[in-house]
Amino acid sequence: MSWAMEEWKEGLSPRVLQKIHELESQVDKLKKERQQRQFQLESLEAALQNQKQKVENEKNEAATLKRENQSLMELCDSLEKAKQKISHDLQVKESQVNIQSGQLNSTKKDIEKLEQELKR
Repeated sequence: MSWAMEEWKEGLSPRVLQKIHELESQVDKLKKERQQRQFQLESLEAALQNQKQKVENEKNEAATLKRENQSLMELCDSLEKAKQKISHDLQVKESQVNIQSGQLNSTKKDIEKLEQELKR
């Protein structure tokens, strides 16, 4: 097939043949350059897609962490409220124990007095 492509050049002057050869060389060079640039473009597009995917993954992870953080903050608030309630309940019960302890001591003294009066 190569001979058919060359057949049309028969009878042309050497100067024209030289110019055709230069143009064909330039076309080949431009084709190679175009292929290289196409490859670079495809590589850059692939890298861009990878970066976009990474960014999307990071956004998803950030959203997940934000939700988890919010959940933990709510849990901490809930635990703090429970702690305050338990602390308050403890204070109330300690106060009740102190009152009952005082009543017990008073009753013991009353019993001792009554026992002494009975002995007399």
